[in-house]
Amino acid sequence: MKFTFPQMFGAALVITLWLIWVGNIIGNALVHVDEVEVAAVTAEPNEASKAPAKAAPAGIAALLASASAEAGGKQFKKCKACHTTNQGGKNRVGPNLWDVVGQAKAARPGFRFSDALKGKGGAWTYDDLDLYLTKPKDFAPGTKMSFAGLKKAADRANVILYLRSLSESPKPLP
Repeated sequence: MKFTFPQMFGAALVITLWLIWVGNIIGNALVHVDEVEVAAVTAEPNEASKAPAKAAPAGIAALLASASAEAGGKQFKKCKACHTTNQGGKNRVGPNLWDVVGQAKAARPGFRFSDALKGKGGAWTYDDLDLYLTKPKDFAPGTKMSFAGLKKAADRANVILYLRSLSESPKPLP
């Protein structure tokens, strides 16, 4: 039996559409999307709350209070492919992160930072680290960091607390 071009084209189109449909079903079965977490914080007004806030917003502060540096160290394992954390450690694909909390952004010696991150200026605050770890490309569009980010706020708080622990004198919590 000989097939004509329109028949072959139609069969190819049907097979392609079927493969896309099956691939979509399999992809949805393999990848689970977590619900967005929203942290609720209630606080009684006091004298400290009347002072002007220079620290991170209450959301990250509350999460840091209940975060675990040990859990952050476990979550940080995926970052070790590109970053070192020991004092005086060498830069890799990403900069060494020893004592990064409170230090100037894009200022690690011997590492070539993107202009996007250099343009941010200032020091790495808890709030900035939270925003950066949420999605680096949103925090500094044009950054060289290819990491997609940490979606869960609790995971980010754990990693930030772990980064804070990488110092001889850790910065005070907000």
